[in-house]
Amino acid sequence: MAEEPIVCDTKPLGLEVEAGTHFWCSCGRSSHPPFCDGSHKGTGLQPVRFEVAEKTTVWWCQCKRTGTPPICDGSHKHVWMPPKKES
Repeated sequence: MAEEPIVCDTKPLGLEVEAGTHFWCSCGRSSHPPFCDGSHKGTGLQPVRFEVAEKTTVWWCQCKRTGTPPICDGSHKHVWMPPKKES
């Protein structure tokens, strides 16, 4: 069984990307979100391949709960994330 994805943020990330193939991190473990860096290995989760025809801004899901991966569908409005602790 796959592990639960880690919530990176409770809002989408608007990022301009070049035309081509991109791989969205579905596990939340990547050190280069929203893109996969291979950190999913052993989790049972896989990156999502996303094709872009021309340079455009994509609103990437960061909560990892979207029903339209990798695009934000507003699911983050129902995800609770504990506040970050100050060091």
